[in-house]
Amino acid sequence: MELKFEKHLFKPKWVDYAVPVGSIIMGLLLGAIFLLCAGVNPLEAYREMLHGAFGTMYAFSETVVKTIPLILIGLGVAVAFRMLLWNIGAEGQFYMGAIGATWVALSMGHLPAIKVLPLMLLAGFLFGGLWGLIPALLKAYGGANEIITTLMLNYVAINLCDYLVYGPWKDPEGKGFPLTKQFAEGACLPLLYKRIHVGVYLALIAIVLIYLIINKSKWGYEIRVTGENIKAANYAGINVIRNIVLVMILSGGMAGIAGMAEVLGLTHRLQHGFSPGYGYTAIIVAWLARLNPLAMTLVAFLFGALLVGGDQIQMSMNLPGSMTGIIQGTILFSVLGGEIFSQYRIKFRK
Repeated sequence: MELKFEKHLFKPKWVDYAVPVGSIIMGLLLGAIFLLCAGVNPLEAYREMLHGAFGTMYAFSETVVKTIPLILIGLGVAVAFRMLLWNIGAEGQFYMGAIGATWVALSMGHLPAIKVLPLMLLAGFLFGGLWGLIPALLKAYGGANEIITTLMLNYVAINLCDYLVYGPWKDPEGKGFPLTKQFAEGACLPLLYKRIHVGVYLALIAIVLIYLIINKSKWGYEIRVTGENIKAANYAGINVIRNIVLVMILSGGMAGIAGMAEVLGLTHRLQHGFSPGYGYTAIIVAWLARLNPLAMTLVAFLFGALLVGGDQIQMSMNLPGSMTGIIQGTILFSVLGGEIFSQYRIKFRK
């Protein structure tokens, strides 16, 4: 008996839905192995995670809060991935968006909210977009590998944030903690329910806009064609270099808006380590949603629940915080493996 992988000639539609679901289940099963190694009953741990994410209205609101940046960053990296630009720098772009918004809040926070909030939104996008522009130019004009450049820029942005909160922007009344002074009330995003802020509207608007750009616009068509066959794109007269630059600006700008929403909606100040790794988690979200903006909402919500549930088992079961990252990693591993089954079928031959 011989086992072979054969490429799908006519792939059934159900495969596109079954593979992501199966990937999540397989990832959770693999995660259960690590939970067992940590001396914890996996069923009990997953039950605690569900309760921590959905058991109360406050828990549900925390899941929504975690969903907002995952949607915004996931949309940004999905646009880049569509063009086969591997933007691994969303974490740094997220930090830069927060830095840009903080700069506006600290220097212009005395202005009325109707004036300062749009400025902070613009600053978040521009600072994040600038952090995406740097590797874009290196890629377009120097042929540099964007995986390396975007990844390295993450550390630059995170350390720049630390320099600011430990140095020139440190709150003199902060009792030595690495954070800026609290933003003025007019420089904070209004709350809708508990800690859910109006950033949720930004995420929903972004879903519609990115969907229209990718699927209904000429530029989106150019992005899709370039991602599928760059030689065909060049032959068709598509300006690939221009699109590399624009796509990376948009990708970084979306992550920057997420960083802006995080500091304006939740922390109300810039501080050390304010991100639990949203930029990396959003990569898993984008792939699991198969780069589909409409599917991003559900997948981001599920991963938001995973982050909140991970905090729950850390407190109630005395597990390290890294366990959530391990479970995320097993899901990503399963998603990447699942791509084989979405492209190929297994056939047994005698």
